[in-house]
Amino acid sequence: MVEISECDDLEIYVETVVLMYCDDLKKKLIGESVIKILALLKVSAAIMFDEGVMSCLMHLEAVPWSEDEEEIVVTCLEELHLPDDDDSVTLILQRVSSEAPSTSSTRNRTDDIFVKLLTGVLQAKDDKARREMKVLIFKLLREEADHDVSKDTLYGLCHRCLTSLVLCLSEVTTQMNDPGNDRGALMGEIAREAENMLWMVDILIEKKMCDEFVKLWADQKELANLHSKIPTMYRHEISKITAQICVGIGRGRILVNRETRFAVLNTWLEALYDDFGWMRRLSSRTLDRKLVEDGLSQTILTLSLRQQQVILMKWFDRFLSKGDDCPNVQRAFEVWWRRAFIRQILAEQDTPQLQITLYD
Repeated sequence: MVEISECDDLEIYVETVVLMYCDDLKKKLIGESVIKILALLKVSAAIMFDEGVMSCLMHLEAVPWSEDEEEIVVTCLEELHLPDDDDSVTLILQRVSSEAPSTSSTRNRTDDIFVKLLTGVLQAKDDKARREMKVLIFKLLREEADHDVSKDTLYGLCHRCLTSLVLCLSEVTTQMNDPGNDRGALMGEIAREAENMLWMVDILIEKKMCDEFVKLWADQKELANLHSKIPTMYRHEISKITAQICVGIGRGRILVNRETRFAVLNTWLEALYDDFGWMRRLSSRTLDRKLVEDGLSQTILTLSLRQQQVILMKWFDRFLSKGDDCPNVQRAFEVWWRRAFIRQILAEQDTPQLQITLYD
């Protein structure tokens, strides 16, 4: 960052005096850097050269600033303590801040803006632009620390996405056998709605608000039923939502009770198994297989031993028949085996006297 103090004080003073004899200050200042203008402004204010002050302020209001210069401009204006009734200072500062009557109104305004932005992205027609804006908006939301988007706002959009996804799958089930339909278009429609839902899940996880969505996703019996009626090539994008939830739970970023964790696997795990081969092949660039498998393993291991056994025994049979087209959760299987058998055997061996006493 360049500091104003780096400018030569004597040179700036001389230049300011020369400006006092200039007929067209506006034209004279054109092309000067923001740092140079701020230096001239400080000297003009010190020697009470009002016309110079006004010309510098008009210049600052008209030219663009870099992000580093922005901080210097604001600091300089605050230090100079120019008259409060000076409209030029107000116009300059309005570039970086807006008046807000209260915290609640600021929050409401932030919510309103983000609703429009999020809705616009979700409804975007151009796929490339939608993907780019998803990255940008997610980055902005991650940086938004002072005024978080409200939970009601985000969940309102989640419900819209779920409704759209259900309607989309309902339409596809009725159009699937029609030879006149474009299969590529049908796949694209499902993928677009699934990507929107996945994006909202990412935002909820980032904002630490995803616990209620896990229960909501576990309750999507109708959607899961529609999902099972559609060929894997059309529907596999939807299973990325389940995978992302498992990653969030497995990494401790989503905290839900055991009943909900088991419910979401009970509703969607078979679908994830069925779709995993297509996810692996068609989404190799966007799907981190190891991350998904680790997340699923960790999620399974948070359940009771009995629930772990039910899930892992079914996985064992599936993995033997599908191989790489099934998530590999061998680590979870090993941990469950040691918990269920080896540790219990060791515990029994460590307490022989207790067993004898009980038999006696």
